[in-house]
Amino acid sequence: MPPNPQVESPLGETYHRGPVILRGNLVPEKSSTEQLLEKDESDWLHHDPWRVLRIQAEFVDGFGALAELGPAVSVFGSARIKPDEPSYRSAYDMGRKIAGRKIAVITGGGPGIMEAANRGAAEAGGKSVGLGIELPHEQGINEWVNLGMTFRYFFVRKTMFVKYANGVIICPGGFGTLDETFELLTLVQTHKVASMPVVLFDSEYWKGLFDWINGPVSEHGMISEFDPSLVTITDDVDEAVDVATSAI
Repeated sequence: MPPNPQVESPLGETYHRGPVILRGNLVPEKSSTEQLLEKDESDWLHHDPWRVLRIQAEFVDGFGALAELGPAVSVFGSARIKPDEPSYRSAYDMGRKIAGRKIAVITGGGPGIMEAANRGAAEAGGKSVGLGIELPHEQGINEWVNLGMTFRYFFVRKTMFVKYANGVIICPGGFGTLDETFELLTLVQTHKVASMPVVLFDSEYWKGLFDWINGPVSEHGMISEFDPSLVTITDDVDEAVDVATSAI
């Protein structure tokens, strides 16, 4: 499958701030999250209450857009994976196979693994959902999404990933993927969400992490002996899809 070049605007890079698109000299220097976390002791009273309403509005928009989605599986993974890499093909096959079971595919809406899973779902005629995030230099929602939203705040976006998913497949990724992985596992471990099948794809990639979890973390009593069993690690696309959809 050849790469899909992004069409650039003559005004320069596109910046997504919620539903708003900004280009050229209107691109802000700081994201909404950065502004939210920034200390502003001089005039906080006039800013933070309005941010609360904006956050509330994002939850309402997300719930409204996804409430009738039906069964779904979230696929996490790196935005840096190229279309000619094996991980891209694996994520594409996951998206296609999940959609073939009449189950929606939810991703972060970006390039790489996310694009691959969305592309597989879309080409199979399924529901291909992309939940993007406002970030500096972010490329926006990929072209294979047929239901998309862009969020200002990570915590709202991550709520949507978990609330509307019946299972999760986690492909190789960096800090963002690890953040989503451990937040999800914490929610499952502490029973803040119903038990959810979680799959880690590519055993060689995750081996070092779970050697550490099963070693020092477990040996120091930081987790229970049952916690590592919250995930299934596999190199087989069919097994990943079977496990992720097993609760549906």
